[in-house]
Amino acid sequence: MKTSTGLAAILMIAALPMAASAGEIWITNEKDDTISVIDTEKLEVLRTIETGERPRGITFNSDHSRVYICASDSDTVQVMDPVTGKILHDLPSGEDPEQFVLAPDDRHLWIANEDNAVTTVVDVETRQVVAQIDVGIEPEGMAISPDGRIAITTSETTNMAHWIDTATHKVFANTLVDSRPRHAEFTKRGGELWVSAEIGGTVTVFNVADQSEKAKIRFAIKGVNPDLIQPVGFEFTPDEKTAFVALGPANHVAVVNAETFEVEDYILVGRRVWHLAFSPDHRRLFTTNGVSGDVTVIDVATRQPLKSIKVGRFPWGAATRP
Repeated sequence: MKTSTGLAAILMIAALPMAASAGEIWITNEKDDTISVIDTEKLEVLRTIETGERPRGITFNSDHSRVYICASDSDTVQVMDPVTGKILHDLPSGEDPEQFVLAPDDRHLWIANEDNAVTTVVDVETRQVVAQIDVGIEPEGMAISPDGRIAITTSETTNMAHWIDTATHKVFANTLVDSRPRHAEFTKRGGELWVSAEIGGTVTVFNVADQSEKAKIRFAIKGVNPDLIQPVGFEFTPDEKTAFVALGPANHVAVVNAETFEVEDYILVGRRVWHLAFSPDHRRLFTTNGVSGDVTVIDVATRQPLKSIKVGRFPWGAATRP
């Protein structure tokens, strides 16, 4: 049976490999009070957007129609239209908001307030504070479970992860971690909580069911002083078999087997790497390098750096927009 020319052409096109879909990585620049927007295919800055003072945490809502920015020194969370770059309004946030997380309901924003040792919960629709919850000293990291039932605040000076019932706004458990915990993240399946400890130089893995410690991940890089190995942000691959961990002034990203908790590799990046974000197709990983003022692009498959992109001064947070 002969195939028509038109059908043959369609079949040939279908057989070609699909082109990667372009997206954006939004980078907050602490010292410039700006956001740098990077094209994930062209690997260049598309635009620079002004924000409030000392922007740090950044996140999008589920349909990416709104972007939330922790303007730490302005003591507010700014809500921006990502298409126009216009600030739509501010949200009450408590003092010195650093990191936050948007609940799965897309309505409640959980904010760590470093200066006054509380976690603030804000309704983004009514723009009202729903609750303020006392936690440890210098809270920074925030996470929320996939089902929205548990929120986590990490306190840098208390060296704890605080487990909060989101229905009652009550702390129901406190778990010790190593010195100066920074970032926290639940696995998508919700069975584990990972917490990085900057000065302790470790990542602790907890069982969510009973808050018990499951594993402790340690790092060692040949030729790098152990005191410089300071894990902060981390990201999981979609299959959650691998975690990439930013190691601060060690200027490397660790590649961790998330099933065995063994470190498989280290990738050299810019100076003082803080946080990371994947491109929408997860082929590339973008790191914020605070001291060198740039973003390193990593090829996830080969675990090799591809390019360094200059952004603003002291890049800190990163978020993906398809």
